Amino acid sequence: MALAISDIIATTIQSRTKTIADNVTNNNGFLARLEKKGNIKTCSGGDVIFHELSYAENSNAGWYSGYDLLPVGVSDVISAAEYEWRQFAVPVIISGLEGLKNSGKERMIDLMEGRMNVAESTMANQMSEGLYSDGSASGGKQIDGLDQAVVADPGIPDVYGGIDNNTAQGAFWTNQGISTAISSANIQTNMNTMWASLVRGADRPDCILMDTIFWNKYVASLQAQQRFNSPAVGDAGFATLKFMDADIVLDGGIGGACQAQTCFFLNTKYIMYRPHARRNMVPLAPNKRYATNQDAEVQILGWAGNLTTSGRQFQGRITDTT
Repeated sequence: MALAISDIIATTIQSRTKTIADNVTNNNGFLARLEKKGNIKTCSGGDVIFHELSYAENSNAGWYSGYDLLPVGVSDVISAAEYEWRQFAVPVIISGLEGLKNSGKERMIDLMEGRMNVAESTMANQMSEGLYSDGSASGGKQIDGLDQAVVADPGIPDVYGGIDNNTAQGAFWTNQGISTAISSANIQTNMNTMWASLVRGADRPDCILMDTIFWNKYVASLQAQQRFNSPAVGDAGFATLKFMDADIVLDGGIGGACQAQTCFFLNTKYIMYRPHARRNMVPLAPNKRYATNQDAEVQILGWAGNLTTSGRQFQGRITDTT
């Protein structure tokens, strides 16, 4: 009987891992946007996860005439932010007694289907919470989310991605922030101010995430003829509007993880979701796992990676202090 349970557990998890990964992505408006932009990229290993960035201009650049000597000195303009590996796991457990009670093949499949649905929804919900977190939960083992990458008060010095923005070299490593009382009368003025602070040539925010409170105030500020939606994002299951040419995504609602009274202006060109190539919501081991002092078998669904940013200065956040 134990062998049959093991085979069903292992094959069920193996066959569903891609589905689980997709469902976790589709459960979160932010991740859905990163997938659309091609910014979900696996990494194969290393002590930390590197995200390369350009933090300065080439000092050799300049105008010249005729036979002027051109400077060819070393110009160190490329560096990288460093992110620690974060790990997440959901064990799927079946006791020996449950195996005996569900001895028929169909019954066992039904049991595993229910267990996997719970594991899948648990992973999706906690990953969504992590993506908006400051990474401090579980003793600092949580994913480094938007609450750390795009802080509410950028005036407070911090270290993110291994870069200290309280130094001359790291001064660029700070997001934009507005904290003020928001109403339907002033919300668009504040959004205009934030937008303008994040535009650099063709670089501009392409995704604006809002919680329910912020969303309601924005909708109240609009006239009926001004409401534009994005069919592509809407087809993914998320209610959307437009601001300039950026999608506004409601990532709040029931069980939503976006911080209350918060609006994120994101340039997703500089943000990546980096799961490990060999641990992206897959079983930690294909072998049978038995408890040494219990009549039970366990298979563990695991994930490792982090959320990374290469352009913190291109991200913004409006906090409603009402």
